[in-house]
Amino acid sequence: MRYKQFGKTDMKVSELTIGTWAIGGAFWGDVDKKDCIKAIHAMLDHGVNMVDTAPGYNFGESERVVGEALQGKREQVYITTKTALYNDKEKGYVKDGRRETIVRLCEESLQNLRTDYIDLLVIHWPDTDHNAPIEETMDALNMLKKAGKIRYIGVSNFNQEQIEEAQKYGEIAALQPPYSMVNRSQEELMKWTHANGIANMTYGSLGAGILTGAIRELPKFEENDSRLTFYDFFVEPKFSKVMRLLHVLDAIAAVHQAPVAQVAINWNSQKEFVNTSLCGVRNEQEALENCSGFEWSLTEGEIKMIDMAIAEYL
Repeated sequence: MRYKQFGKTDMKVSELTIGTWAIGGAFWGDVDKKDCIKAIHAMLDHGVNMVDTAPGYNFGESERVVGEALQGKREQVYITTKTALYNDKEKGYVKDGRRETIVRLCEESLQNLRTDYIDLLVIHWPDTDHNAPIEETMDALNMLKKAGKIRYIGVSNFNQEQIEEAQKYGEIAALQPPYSMVNRSQEELMKWTHANGIANMTYGSLGAGILTGAIRELPKFEENDSRLTFYDFFVEPKFSKVMRLLHVLDAIAAVHQAPVAQVAINWNSQKEFVNTSLCGVRNEQEALENCSGFEWSLTEGEIKMIDMAIAEYL
């Protein structure tokens, strides 16, 4: 496994982070909890030292699975979870950055994760439902930090202006943006955060699975599947464009005798401004395949070839 300094923190983090949205078991197809726990253990055994989860992943179920998996292993892993967004049975996702919500969600996360501290607590989305001022949200997070319940504060899905506003009230250690070959929309922001000592931990790093090469025909997911409702890769015209890109990745994967997913995750992790990449796993085989990708690297020529293909096809 390869490691990078995580911004200005005291953490040296594996370039691969365990992503657990699918582990929550909602809107991601069939998920088996035992297989998910085996996947987490396999990644830890291969040097991965960060896991990312959130209370919004199926009413805290993802956190509970992670908490169970990390029993007896807490000291070998950094835990990232989120706040300011949760599930409501009637309203769906609620974006709420009010002080009482931040404190409540933190206490629930600590209980779900079976730990007494969280390494990185990330504001999942800006509050657009209650419009709590970011000062109130940051004050609550600073209070939790002072109490030793969290170590660092991060943000996700924030733009530069929102990050700068949050920094008026406390230190932002990390940004969690979407980033992959099929979504480079946040690249300039990530270069800015990197230049300012804020770590970047990318989500959607395998394009919700489309960059694994496992799906080659337009899939028929359930209408509420997150791969359709949150991402735009599995619908036309983008799906066919990504398939053309996969032909290029196939050729590079063949040279390295490696799966396409390893090409994709290396492309992400070899970017200077990417500190770690989240990859969702649901079984041990996926976990081992992702970890094995860090036993080799893409050449500069291969990265250039991929970048040219992205520019041409996407």
